[in-house]
Amino acid sequence: MACDIIIHNGALITFDPATPAAEALAIANGKITHVGRNDDILPLAGPDTQVIDAKGGTVLPGFIDSHVHLFGGSVELDCLSLYGVSGLDAMRERIVPYAQANPDDTLVFCVMADYGILGTGKTPTRQDLDAILKDRPLAMFAPDHHTIWANTAALEATGLLQGGEVDAGSEIVMGEDGLASGELLEPGAYSPILSLTRYGGREMLGLTTGKDPEPPATKAQREMDKDVIERGLAHCAAQGITGLHLMDGNRYQMELLSELEAEGRLLCRCHVPFHMKGTDPVERMTREAPAMREDFQGDKVRCSHVKMFIDGVIESGTALMLRPYPGTLGADGNTGDEVFTQAHFEASCIEADRLGFQIAVHAIGDSGVRRTIDALEAAQKANGRRDARHRIEHIEVIHRDDVPRLAELGIVASLQPAHAPRGHVFPPDGVGQYLHPDQIEGAYAWQTIRDTGARVVFSTDWPVIPVDVMPSIRAAVDPLDLGPDWPEQRQSLLDTLASYTRDNAWVGFNEEARGTLSAGMDADIVVMSHDLQKLPTSALLEAGAVLTLMDGQVTYQDM
Repeated sequence: MACDIIIHNGALITFDPATPAAEALAIANGKITHVGRNDDILPLAGPDTQVIDAKGGTVLPGFIDSHVHLFGGSVELDCLSLYGVSGLDAMRERIVPYAQANPDDTLVFCVMADYGILGTGKTPTRQDLDAILKDRPLAMFAPDHHTIWANTAALEATGLLQGGEVDAGSEIVMGEDGLASGELLEPGAYSPILSLTRYGGREMLGLTTGKDPEPPATKAQREMDKDVIERGLAHCAAQGITGLHLMDGNRYQMELLSELEAEGRLLCRCHVPFHMKGTDPVERMTREAPAMREDFQGDKVRCSHVKMFIDGVIESGTALMLRPYPGTLGADGNTGDEVFTQAHFEASCIEADRLGFQIAVHAIGDSGVRRTIDALEAAQKANGRRDARHRIEHIEVIHRDDVPRLAELGIVASLQPAHAPRGHVFPPDGVGQYLHPDQIEGAYAWQTIRDTGARVVFSTDWPVIPVDVMPSIRAAVDPLDLGPDWPEQRQSLLDTLASYTRDNAWVGFNEEARGTLSAGMDADIVVMSHDLQKLPTSALLEAGAVLTLMDGQVTYQDM
């Protein structure tokens, strides 16, 4: 049988121990059929075979980003980014022209506003934003999506100016005048602001509530939502990405993705979770999660994991810490905000595990990480040990005593190298100021965790940072030197690439179909512009995807 596609003259990294390196591969009917030398593969071409010259570039299994927020990330591609902007004057220079160019937007919405956008230790207030735009709702999203700052008009439009009741772990910060200061911590506080966006907050429902739009989206809104998600998927494919593990989920989003697949517009495989909130009774998961999983078990759109949050983030003082934060963030003994009570969290983990779901938990502070390990251990004791591949997302700070427990319990460390202060994206002096000196040892401890034998997977958490693959790879293999207080956590290139491909296929229970370049595997493949193993680590950003195949179909090409 003639091949559909042959890729030759490549520097293949197969992650197949039987053939770790090769020059070429052949594809037929969406599967890899042969891997080997150019001289062995090229004769397999028939008259209709597409023969692609990789020109010496690295050829890999398709990248899988194992922690993204697809709908929100897709929408934010068109939002005003304040990345790198500092000071009121610079903010005004960016925001005012954007507002004038988008007069029909109910809310002028900005993203990637750093916690230190007004300087270290100064939190933006509604009055600061009023000085930029007073008579129209204006709001800024922090990069981590755990904080929104809003002006007075936005707070008035959403009924938040006088404060109000919010979920556990969320806060409408109040000013000395008895009115909202403008700082809204966590989804339970800022969700009303999102209702004013172009997409009415539908883009974030999988994160903020885990429920579907109410009232239901109209036909026009559904088409609008599908169009923007398709643009986001195309953007992912352009990075060499063939698979995504979403970390926010609802039935609505799964329906949109399934419709895109039926229409031939789904460019990446998508795993979507059931999102269990700290305010949800365990019975909601028991009642709804299995039905959602049963309805979405396709090859490209699938539900198989439950997502939960145990805490917030360090920069806002909402990540759970074993002792109070240093400085003003730790005033009044603040150790972070509890999203779940521990008893409720353990009960939720036990039930999710009993139902056969993989569990993925956002845990950033050392106490949040410990509580998560304790809950996953409780689930294992209650239900028996199985090949669950439960995951902890982020692990930005971990206590030294908890590091070996990951490998002992079979817990996967799901990490984002570019989130770290050494990762070239966020200010290198950012997080360190919120940690005690002895906590630095366990901060962003990639290699420390890997050395224990724990499985490590890499991702971006898009749109917290761009979904672009190469900046995250660079962050892992060529991190900034933050001085002697920060232990070396540099990753090897092969470990990093494996954590972005083979290991992300494994953590998604797809290792029999994806993640290696070998005969019989799905033809999810990326061809890079350069041989990554020959590039200096400092030059990795020069490389990018030139061809992406998903299921043997070209989803991106620039060669």
